[in-house]
This record gives sequence, C-alpha cells and structure tokens, in this order.
Amino acid sequence: MYLLINVLGVLTAALCAGLLLRAYGRVGKRLLLWCGVCFAGLTVANVVLVVDLWMTPPEISLYRVRLLITVASMFVMLYGLVFESEQS
Repeated sequence: MYLLINVLGVLTAALCAGLLLRAYGRVGKRLLLWCGVCFAGLTVANVVLVVDLWMTPPEISLYRVRLLITVASMFVMLYGLVFESEQS
C-alpha cells in the first residue's frame, strides 16, 4: 500500500511537470518554465525516494541525495519567482 502511495506521488509530480512545461511551450512565459523544471526535479526526488525505501537495503540511505535534489528544485522555482515574475 505504501509503495502505491509513493508511486502515485511520482506520477503526480511528473504530471504537474509535464503540464507546466507544455503550457510554457504554448504560452512562452518563463515562470512556467522554472516551475516545470522544479516539478521535474521533484519527480526525480520522488523516484529516488521509491528507490531508497523499496529497492536498497536498510543500511544504505539516500536521504541526503533526496534532500539535495529537493533543495535544488526549490531554488530553481525561487529563482523563477524572484527574477521572472517582475517581467511578466
């Protein structure tokens, strides 16, 4: 059951990334690009979460890798919010 919830989180983040990037392709607003890249990074972080919890032995922890990917994704969105929202 928990694996299903984690996989649904991956699919939800991937769907959000896809929709945001598709909207960027149609509209061309760069804020959509930064948000789409952020959600793509969050998708990768969720995939690493699934690998960490379900495919690696308990002695191996990918917590720091997940945290680094998530923080980098959030900084991408923060960059977009700060520098692109004033140009829109």
